[in-house]
Amino acid sequence: MVFAPGEKPGPEQDEVKLQNASKQIVQTAILQAVQQVSRENQQKEKRMNSSMSLQLERGKLTKKHEKK
Repeated sequence: MVFAPGEKPGPEQDEVKLQNASKQIVQTAILQAVQQVSRENQQKEKRMNSSMSLQLERGKLTKKHEKK
């Protein structure tokens, strides 16, 4: 059996493939988790901004009514 340079025979090659697959799975899981946290933070920020805008509008309306 002929192997390419750096290629290991038999079980050792399988072990390397498993390690690489495991690394890829972990990297994908981490990336997905980071993306989810980022989306959640953006949604939270939008809700906070909307809430603040609403509070400001309520404050303006209250002040207008108080001036009359």
